[in-house]
Amino acid sequence: MPSSFRYSLPPALLLVGMLPWQGGAAGLPAATSASKPDVSKIFGRIQYVTAFPDYRVEVVSALEDLRVQEVTALPNSAGRWQIVTSLPDFRIQKVKALGDFKIRYVTALPGTR
Repeated sequence: MPSSFRYSLPPALLLVGMLPWQGGAAGLPAATSASKPDVSKIFGRIQYVTAFPDYRVEVVSALEDLRVQEVTALPNSAGRWQIVTSLPDFRIQKVKALGDFKIRYVTALPGTR
């Protein structure tokens, strides 16, 4: 092989090598953590479904993420849900475990803890 032979990488690979990698194992980028949704924005017209939900929720009696009040009109603040069968803002599936967040039904003072 001649001494003037030099192997060069394509410019795109050189740029990838310069990216800052953060905290992952074996030099891989750190995965984004699966965080809970902003429950203060979940209000309005809600439809309970058994498949293809926007969110899966656990119904609990303590240590909830959101206190929910089912209303028939003006579901305009956090935790106020108007239950509908069509044209929902959010589709909710009730589950026993591993929900996206936890709710508790209340008759007054809905919202976040």
